[in-house]
Amino acid sequence: MRGNRIDASQLELEDKVVAIKRVTKVVKGGRNMRFTALVVVGDGNGHVGVGLGKATEIPEAIRKGKEDATKKLVSVARDENNSITHDFIGKFGSATMLMKKAPEGTGVIAGGPARAVIELAGIKNIRTKCMGSRNKQNVVLATIEGLRQLKTPEEVARLRGKSVDEIVG
Repeated sequence: MRGNRIDASQLELEDKVVAIKRVTKVVKGGRNMRFTALVVVGDGNGHVGVGLGKATEIPEAIRKGKEDATKKLVSVARDENNSITHDFIGKFGSATMLMKKAPEGTGVIAGGPARAVIELAGIKNIRTKCMGSRNKQNVVLATIEGLRQLKTPEEVARLRGKSVDEIVG
């Protein structure tokens, strides 16, 4: 997840814990229990990040996940009715996330893990479909990857050396 990183110090970030897993390691003396927390943070205004925290206690794992997520913030291109600027497919591992632009009043149509990312990014109208793997971690990362690669019509016009009217119309 390289690319457009954001300084998190001036943002008011909210967080959501998507998944907590108990991981067991069998050792000579018995079993070692640890916890893994998948945490999504966002400001509801076009910035979102995801992090993974691992620790022996759940609260510590969540704290580490939040810390990791704030380091990996990305900005999301949105249009005037708080939807994405164009349809896009995000991929991570074997998880594929189809995201479709939606008109005002549609709401967020998304499954659990993807919904957390989309809501914290500040997107209000979108239709999504998770294809391939349903693994929560990969679904969240595929959603983030798709949102990170979205471009505004202005960016596309600048990259192609054309006017916005030529791109949109």
